Amino acid sequence: MPTLGPRLVISGTQSGVGKTTVATGLMAAFATRGIRVASAKVGPDFIDPGYHALATGRVGRSLDAWLSGEDNLASLAAAGTEGTDLLIVEGVMGLFDGSAQPGCDGSTAAVARLLEAPVVLVVDASAMSGSVAAMVHGYRDLDRRVDVAGVVLNRVGGVGHAALLREALEPLGITVLGVLYHDDALTWRERHLGLVPVAEHPATVRAAVKDLGLAIEASCDLAGIEAIARAAPVTVVAPVPQASPVGRVRLALAAGPAFSFTYPENLVLLRQAGAEVVPFDPLKDPHLPECCDALYVGGGFPEVFAPALAENRSLVASVARAVSGGLVTWAECGGLLWLCEALDGIPMVGAIPARGRMTENLTIGYRSAVTRVASPFGPAGVVLRGHEFHRSVVEPAGSALKLAGRFGEGEAGYASPTLFASYLHQHIASTPALAESFVAAADRGR
Repeated sequence: MPTLGPRLVISGTQSGVGKTTVATGLMAAFATRGIRVASAKVGPDFIDPGYHALATGRVGRSLDAWLSGEDNLASLAAAGTEGTDLLIVEGVMGLFDGSAQPGCDGSTAAVARLLEAPVVLVVDASAMSGSVAAMVHGYRDLDRRVDVAGVVLNRVGGVGHAALLREALEPLGITVLGVLYHDDALTWRERHLGLVPVAEHPATVRAAVKDLGLAIEASCDLAGIEAIARAAPVTVVAPVPQASPVGRVRLALAAGPAFSFTYPENLVLLRQAGAEVVPFDPLKDPHLPECCDALYVGGGFPEVFAPALAENRSLVASVARAVSGGLVTWAECGGLLWLCEALDGIPMVGAIPARGRMTENLTIGYRSAVTRVASPFGPAGVVLRGHEFHRSVVEPAGSALKLAGRFGEGEAGYASPTLFASYLHQHIASTPALAESFVAAADRGR
């Protein structure tokens, strides 16, 4: 049976305090010491795991309680630790910020409890001194089932400021595990949906991650942090759900800088169901991979690369013919936009009778969905779970899915027996039957 060994969670008091900086830097610093590090990310994020993978040299895991089910989180975490010495989990938002879904906490605190993992709390101390004690006291004591084992103080103004912060925290008896002074060089580049994905500038980010590891090495008590992780109890967990083989197909996977948002767990299940995954880059490759039976286009930033995607006319024509001709296709968010007729007036593939445009409004949240027509996931009535995160709209929105979120309902998406395209990002670790249905549909289409 799989087990969870040494592990810890890096959380923060809120978004933007430097969780990714500290978590990625710790991964890089420990890896430089020869420790084999596994990584995981709480929530539905795609971008942060790319930074983790550069630091560790391994693909990480996604731990989202609502998408994957709370019962599967420990198993998913353990599945990513085989052959490693230490698991570092980066939290989402603030420590107690949850999914906002009834019956599912989904917060970093809840995940830490499920994993029985100690928490290192990152605090942005740039605008406080004595008040840091009140903040840390509240986070430590709100739920004593969560083991807040120490803090890392970020964006500290100088040696004197650090001394004031330590003095304020001393009566709490909580360990200060690191002090990072304010340094613009440690700030990641961002745009409208968060950090810039690693796939766009891998060499630059790789150098930055190396420098970050050196900064964390110099600023944090690595021995103390490792000791906290090793104090976590060894826990036996159930194996992750697996898909059964249902056919043998070649699956073309859109990859590269424009489409880097795909959960690796989904690819694992598709391979188990019988798919040979063949990546291609829509920015460069002139046509789809030879003899492919299915197409999977995840999310990304097609809006950033729209002119270059349009200029690859031979691929656009190839995809249009294939999808319109019945190639079994799964497209999510950015993939949906690419398959539309145009994006902000720039011609795209045209396999979906709709046009996309960027907006200033952010659409974000978990969605329950029920298919209203047959799709590669099965007949009408299949229940899905997903997450939306985009600043675009598709017009018309489509009506293949009946959607329900915490604050409203609606219809959206496009589907047919060979096509499923919507804004939903699905993490199907708890529903391997969806991978089986998709591969079976592709196998029938051969």
